[in-house]
Amino acid sequence: MTYKILFLDIDGTILKPDHTYSESTKDAILQLKKKGIEVFIATGRPLHEINELAHELQIDSFIGYNGAFAVYKNKTILEEPMETSHVKSFLDIAKQNDHEMVLYTSEKNYFTTLDHPLVQNFNKLFDLTQNALFTDTVINEILGITVMNVTVSSQASLYELDENIRLSQVHAEGAEHAYDIIRTNMNKGVAVKRVLEYLHIPKEQSIAFGDGMNDKEMLQSVGEGFAMGNAHPDLFQYAKHITSSVTDSGIFNGLKKLGLVQ
Repeated sequence: MTYKILFLDIDGTILKPDHTYSESTKDAILQLKKKGIEVFIATGRPLHEINELAHELQIDSFIGYNGAFAVYKNKTILEEPMETSHVKSFLDIAKQNDHEMVLYTSEKNYFTTLDHPLVQNFNKLFDLTQNALFTDTVINEILGITVMNVTVSSQASLYELDENIRLSQVHAEGAEHAYDIIRTNMNKGVAVKRVLEYLHIPKEQSIAFGDGMNDKEMLQSVGEGFAMGNAHPDLFQYAKHITSSVTDSGIFNGLKKLGLVQ
């Protein structure tokens, strides 16, 4: 099989828990780029927070905000903010249940508070720096949302306003009480399909690696979907392959299985 494109999640896939990546990961990416294979970062993170990592890995194409935004070599090919009415409802639900939120735009991370210990821990955990307090002036620009301080998992369902909304627990140590709000019609999988259509690449020639439940649609939308060995246990059923963990060269080993690196 000739492969033409690779999609990589960041946290728990590229990055280890200590925020570093294995040299084998960078080596694998460079080997694929030399073969002419397109490489995309596909993350729940806001893209304005990953410039340094992208530069180090020599990647210039992205899917961000869990699929709401996609860029191919500086050209925006997908941008879908959340419905304003939904954002207002999410804010109301959070306020009623003492939850905190971070609402992402293309430029900043807007928090309902910056003082809560869970918010401060979240910022430290994901190295978020472009932070501000939320105001209604940006309510039409929200590309993604993470809810924090959800201490009872059943409360996550409060945000599932209709069949188009699901919550995905953030798969990172120290973020157990944080959930991403995912749209079933605008997620990593939908963005991957849009990218494949834009570049005229068949599904069979695409590869993806992920570790969280926000990656399930992405792994189903490619020909070769890899769940990291450290992935959320529920993700394995959506993956064609299971590779080793992020701390054990999972990306390199998975690509070696396909005969793409050495």
